[in-house]
Amino acid sequence: MPTNIEVKAVLKDAGAARDIAIRLSGGNAKTFHQTDYFFPCDTARLKLRIFDSHSGELIRYQRSDLATARMSKYLIARTPDPEILRTILTETLGTAGIVRKIRQLFLVGQTRIHIDNVDGLGEFLELEVVMRPDQDESEGHEIVRGLLSEFGIDPAQLVADAYVDLLRREHGNAKPGTLKL
Repeated sequence: MPTNIEVKAVLKDAGAARDIAIRLSGGNAKTFHQTDYFFPCDTARLKLRIFDSHSGELIRYQRSDLATARMSKYLIARTPDPEILRTILTETLGTAGIVRKIRQLFLVGQTRIHIDNVDGLGEFLELEVVMRPDQDESEGHEIVRGLLSEFGIDPAQLVADAYVDLLRREHGNAKPGTLKL
């Protein structure tokens, strides 16, 4: 199963972060409008990501909710017909939450740098180091530490929860640390 070492942080200055990402990647971002539909799942998180309504990805992932770099195991199935898949999943499983965001994607080596503007939450930095099958997890953590330093991210800015959990908590539907999807 593919793995990432990933971390998320609240951004104090998205413009400055964008400038750093452009410098590190050597170019401008690819920008995506994404809507993530989360579905109830006892053993992992399950979401359907829809890009501008014309393509999508069904993503199952497992990771700890820690405010630090952590391993994420994931599987992705791409679909050219995400609305039908959303209808099937919603009618079968129900919906556990919806997240809408504009994502700017920068590539630096084996790392995906995301600058996300999340409806109802604000702006965030996500780093995902895509691990090679033969690569030790400690290498991914070292890459994350270096990039967090480049972006000037303070440990207090790190976020443990998924956007869907943050949105639920923001709207008073759950207490911190109690959400399970």
